[in-house]
Amino acid sequence: MTAAAYDAIADQYAEFAAEVWDKHPLERALWTAFADSVRGRGPVADLGCGPGHLTAHLRSLGLDAFGVDLSPAMVSLARAAHPDLRFEVGSMAALELPEASLAGILSWYSVIHTPPAEVPGYFAEFARTLASGGHVLLGCFESQGAPLTSFDHKVTTAYCWPLDELAGIAAAAGLAEVGRMYREPGAGERPLRHGSLLLRKP
Repeated sequence: MTAAAYDAIADQYAEFAAEVWDKHPLERALWTAFADSVRGRGPVADLGCGPGHLTAHLRSLGLDAFGVDLSPAMVSLARAAHPDLRFEVGSMAALELPEASLAGILSWYSVIHTPPAEVPGYFAEFARTLASGGHVLLGCFESQGAPLTSFDHKVTTAYCWPLDELAGIAAAAGLAEVGRMYREPGAGERPLRHGSLLLRKP
């Protein structure tokens, strides 16, 4: 259902993403910190890459980055916009990648639509594909002290997570928290706090 929903709005989403990713210096600093943590250690997967904006940004930061997305329409747009980069259709729950083959994973708002019961499987797949010392940078909507809640996202149902709960799921999968960041919504944004986790596989 999520793939079909994003297929239907792929062109509009690509325009939106082109405008929004450059607006927040805190998030750009996070992407840079992530890049500094994994640069030169091996390939980096941008999971839920959409039209490829962040995959291209990671490449500009010196990473061997490629993108994976569930939506064929998004992957087609990414390939057209960034023909020098690799993009594949695939599921974060079952990546067609060998064990311990990645230096890093970017999961930027790519698990927000995942039913909560399925999220541990995603983190297990992150841990399976990461090499020792590899990092995950995850971005999401944050619940602002409330329990896990759902809301009516413009595309399909999405979730606001307590970062403590996500960090606990990550720890159960074997991923240790390195750091976290909260950002309040900016002008014109949905009134939801943003959160991020930087995780490391020992």
